[in-house]
Amino acid sequence: MLENVNLKRKLARAEYKQEMPALQRRLYTLEKACWDHRIPSMVIFEGWDASGKGSSISTLTQRLDPRGFKLYSIQPPRTYEQNHPWLWRFWLKAPNRGEMTIFDHSWYHRVLDERVEKLVPEKTWRKAYKDIIEFERMLADDGTVILKFWFHISKKEQKRRFENIEADPLESWRVTSQDWARQKLYDQYLEAAEEMLELTESEFAPWTIVEGTSRWYARRKVFLTIIAALEKALGPDVPPVEEASAEIRHDAELRRIMDTLENEGNGEA
Repeated sequence: MLENVNLKRKLARAEYKQEMPALQRRLYTLEKACWDHRIPSMVIFEGWDASGKGSSISTLTQRLDPRGFKLYSIQPPRTYEQNHPWLWRFWLKAPNRGEMTIFDHSWYHRVLDERVEKLVPEKTWRKAYKDIIEFERMLADDGTVILKFWFHISKKEQKRRFENIEADPLESWRVTSQDWARQKLYDQYLEAAEEMLELTESEFAPWTIVEGTSRWYARRKVFLTIIAALEKALGPDVPPVEEASAEIRHDAELRRIMDTLENEGNGEA
């Protein structure tokens, strides 16, 4: 599956900047509509280190109402969490009616990192597939919209990004020895990801493969996928698509100003 993904898909930066204000505004409108109609949603971000998950989450949340979503960055379970069933801590993070929850990593850690790094026995991570499907099915049956993204880049591209980050004195802290250790296990992670995608794909909680070589293409694909899913969930209650309103033009102007200030700060002006 992943070996056949076209990682050469690209989007010009100028086209991205032209489209994003309207997409962000549309998602904001849908967030409000889901809140009003009490439709919960979960957005799960998984994928390779340095594949663009973090920057996509940042872009996703820029124009959302912070009262309508929660963002969770999932870390290994704490000691007290290990005294409960392994999905217990994720049940606590399930969205309230009308709320969106966004996961930077998730319960899929069990069938990826814990599997490849042999942190749990094979019997444990194999059983997790059934647990995950039942967990997602119960949420979906209760009306939760579930979207799962896998950010995919090649082993060569991941190595190039690690090296570029390390070369920046202000960013080098982001790449650790653990990141490089996982990079050496790329093929094992690829095998685990392939099986995960196959065994946990479902009509009620589908996976979307995000071609991550072009960050502009990846971010737009995330927005388009979420927008389409929320519009479908709202059905007859979906708000009409706005024309190029003054608000969208205002958002575009704000983005242009922010980019200008950022470039000046980087000495690019």
